[in-house]
Amino acid sequence: MCQWNEAIQKMIDWIDENICESPSLMHMAEQIGYSPYYCSARFHEITGMTIKSYVSGRRLTLAALALRDTDERIIDIAVRCGYSSQEALTRAFSAAFGCTPGSYRRNPVPIPLAIRQVVCSPEQYRNLKGEITMIKTVLTEPHMKVKFIPAHKYLGVYDDNAQNYGDFWQNHNCDITCGIIDSLSNLSDPIVTGHTAGWCRKNGERRHFYGMGVPLDYGGMIPDGFEIREFPGSYYLVFFHPAFDYLKDNGDVMGRVEKLAWNYDVEKEFCGGKYTWNEDLCQCYQRHYPEVLGYQILRPIRLK
Repeated sequence: MCQWNEAIQKMIDWIDENICESPSLMHMAEQIGYSPYYCSARFHEITGMTIKSYVSGRRLTLAALALRDTDERIIDIAVRCGYSSQEALTRAFSAAFGCTPGSYRRNPVPIPLAIRQVVCSPEQYRNLKGEITMIKTVLTEPHMKVKFIPAHKYLGVYDDNAQNYGDFWQNHNCDITCGIIDSLSNLSDPIVTGHTAGWCRKNGERRHFYGMGVPLDYGGMIPDGFEIREFPGSYYLVFFHPAFDYLKDNGDVMGRVEKLAWNYDVEKEFCGGKYTWNEDLCQCYQRHYPEVLGYQILRPIRLK
């Protein structure tokens, strides 16, 4: 199965690089050296979708981002993204998102963009892309720093039963949730960025959420299953470990940071006892970008 994951990842990479060139199953099969039948069957088995639906979704995503972010004519976007005409793009776009390209350009509402699939582990994927030099993690004790996050709104999916990231994705469709967040990337808060998860208090217990920060004046559509909540500006204690090798050290790093974050006594250990937790008004955030940012948990504080 590992061999097939690598083969399908090569196909996905090739699709994304040639998405506007009407890639055929035969051409894709030639890239990895297997028959079209086996490529099609394995692609469906590993990704949960057909090649045709994946290509269609990625084309529509490319078109939607161009509609949202550029002034390019719709007919030019249609042709560049592999559609035979503007009408063909309109039919596909309307069927997928419930609005026409023109109406979406005028009012870019949240839509479930098709996210790019990754079916290999981080180590395998780096090797496929020719990046075989692994990050040499220097495991340390987690650190702490202070950060101010201004007032903002948060648009996300809140799960009253999930206590952590793993529990959360057992109950929610990752592709749809992440696709909607990607469609709003142009509105993302500069600090509480897209795909920032975290915890809020529910009956005194931590419960998980996933989404993105948006500006205070955000008044756009709230997608099904999402909520929007507003939070005041607050200082946060940031418990963190710098960039690390995800495949080798993820469990260890997360355990170290979470142990410090959830057991830290702010009233005894920080700034002479002048502060206490501010989790009644603000939520805790989780940033997990192993090879770039590392792992962080942010807990809000306030003066007593």
